[in-house]
Amino acid sequence: MTEPAITPDLIAAHGLKPDEYDRILEIIGREPTFTELGIFSAMWNEHCSYKSSKKWLRTLPTEGPQVICGPGENAGIVDIGDGPDGKKLAVVFKMESHNHPSYIEPTQGAATGVGGILRDVFTMGARPIAAMNALSFGEKDHPKTRSLVHGVVEGIGGYGNCFGVPTIGGETRFHPAYNGNCLVNAFAAGLVEADSIFYSAASGVGMPVVYLGAKTGRDGVGGATMASAEFDDTIEEKRPTVQVGDPFTEKRLLEACLELMATGAVISIQDMGAAGLTCSAVEMGDKGGLGIQLTLDHVPQREDGMTAYEMMLSESQERMLMVLRPEKEAEARAVFEKWDLDFAIVGETIPEDRFIIVHGNETVADLPLSKLSSEAPEYDRPWVEPAPAPELEPVAEVDPIDALRLLIGSPNYCSRAWIYEQYDYTVMADTIRTPGTGAGIVRVHGTDKALAFTSDVTPRYVRANPVEGGKQAVAEAFRNLCAVGARPLATTDNLNFGNPEKPEIMGQFVGAIRGIGEACRALDMPIVSGNVSLYNETDGQSILPTPTIGAVGLLDSLDDMIADTIRDGHVLMLVGATAGHLGQSALLWEVFNREDGDAPPVDLEAERRNGDFIRANARWINACTDLSDGGLALAAFEMAVAGDVGITLDPGDMPSLFGEDQARYLIATSFDKAEALMVAAGQAGVPMLTVGRVGGDAVRIGGSEAPLAELRAVWETAFAAHFG
Repeated sequence: MTEPAITPDLIAAHGLKPDEYDRILEIIGREPTFTELGIFSAMWNEHCSYKSSKKWLRTLPTEGPQVICGPGENAGIVDIGDGPDGKKLAVVFKMESHNHPSYIEPTQGAATGVGGILRDVFTMGARPIAAMNALSFGEKDHPKTRSLVHGVVEGIGGYGNCFGVPTIGGETRFHPAYNGNCLVNAFAAGLVEADSIFYSAASGVGMPVVYLGAKTGRDGVGGATMASAEFDDTIEEKRPTVQVGDPFTEKRLLEACLELMATGAVISIQDMGAAGLTCSAVEMGDKGGLGIQLTLDHVPQREDGMTAYEMMLSESQERMLMVLRPEKEAEARAVFEKWDLDFAIVGETIPEDRFIIVHGNETVADLPLSKLSSEAPEYDRPWVEPAPAPELEPVAEVDPIDALRLLIGSPNYCSRAWIYEQYDYTVMADTIRTPGTGAGIVRVHGTDKALAFTSDVTPRYVRANPVEGGKQAVAEAFRNLCAVGARPLATTDNLNFGNPEKPEIMGQFVGAIRGIGEACRALDMPIVSGNVSLYNETDGQSILPTPTIGAVGLLDSLDDMIADTIRDGHVLMLVGATAGHLGQSALLWEVFNREDGDAPPVDLEAERRNGDFIRANARWINACTDLSDGGLALAAFEMAVAGDVGITLDPGDMPSLFGEDQARYLIATSFDKAEALMVAAGQAGVPMLTVGRVGGDAVRIGGSEAPLAELRAVWETAFAAHFG
């Protein structure tokens, strides 16, 4: 087949700027072949190279005594102490985006996002134990929103349920800024023995490079490049760049990989994700300081006549690349044949710094391997401080029950049961806390320990004030973990922004990174893995800046868990100081259709002090939730629904009820325990006051009331009414 001529239009179609192409010519000293152009395009696009974000990502805290492996591998790894047999255990976790594919083809885009993040976890030797997702959609009445919601939820549920991993939490939001570009962020976590972790760096010269898993097809060719560009009116033409997933094959791949790892045959292993065979081979070679030679004729293919370009850039799912101990080849092959998966030696490691691709006895690519990764462009993009949010105008008083009814009837704050009931959250039988009630909790099988997981960000805060919004995302994750009694361990970030070539968008990114870094340091929650997703724009309209924070916490004993519900006779107590901050609040948006005022300030010292107080006094607390969107009123209502009992709140003014001041928790306890808590709070310097009582069958706020059953019906039926 005759290769196309390398023209300026072809270069641009590969997402390469003219100066980047000039750099390629300088590196290789000649014009690239078509396959080589594709390889450079894949390795140098934003999705794989982080060329606009590397400078700022290096400022994040990534180390701590609990960290076994930080950013740079497939996933982060954190120590969680001894397992049932005395061996040290670790939790492996990461969050990653599949935004562009999910907007183009929602079901497969979301499904393969789940599949990809699961492979990131088990390629390190861990068995997945939990999944979450963070979803952002456009306004509920937009023509595409309903089909996107249905498709994405179907894709996540279909893949996770068939694979057999519990989906135990997440978040979902709706805002017009996502009308043209939804966000699908997938999180997965797994368990591994600390002495059985596998990494991706190749080692040894002349070692066989082995292809594992499903066959290669044409699906997903150019997917990474597509994910590094804005959308426009050619969006439908991008549908072939979306991958197709098969969860049953992935389940077999998991079991085969874990069985193979136990044989000692694996030197290094890498998931074939973005840019497929290209990225996985280059990363393995570069990390090990070796070259790689591949013979594509040996690659298992499910379509006839595939070119070298297609094979190198295909993002077909359920595939791995491995460097194998040659003496273990027969044993390794037998494992994969048993699981009815492909096993093919497709190349070898070489001492020279070369990435050599042979197809049909012809060398179609011969490039300096290290330059593909280490010499990728790195930009210090111009940025400006975002303009301050409009000053907060006076907020009218409204009946608090009417305001609450509007909140709980909106798609942003109603029950998410319609979503999570389509997910299997009990598979593996270790899920302790079901979705919809705060952080998800999963037992560490065979021990008395548990892990808590949460995902958080408030995009309107980040747009109004990127630094404070970045801090708040980490702080809310910290609070969600503390509210169930878990000790926060570490975080993963999924940084979703618009076009970084626009200084105001880059300013959002820089500010959010600053805030995230400050909070992670102050709260001892280092970033151990993550993903950057840029160019989330359609026709120049950007999403809200959405730096999602996934966080993991540890319960050393199930006895430390705060997971009860409120009961008749309990006292409601508020931990933390209330100033009544209404800027950028849920009340403003849902009740008054306004987005003005600054984001709430985040006092990291208070966050740390108040969270430590909650965990230290867990034995006195029956139920606990952090206060975030919707403030005290929404938190108390959600407690009432969970306990199926009425509540009375004493405050009557809007700022006290719906303000979104940070570092606050609402706790419920018996009267005698409340006195002990007040004493402990005074000793710890933690603000605390009684704000209400539990009892009856109504929600009473500031002299206004409504039957709990009536409000529950609004909350439970709103999502299905919008999207069912």
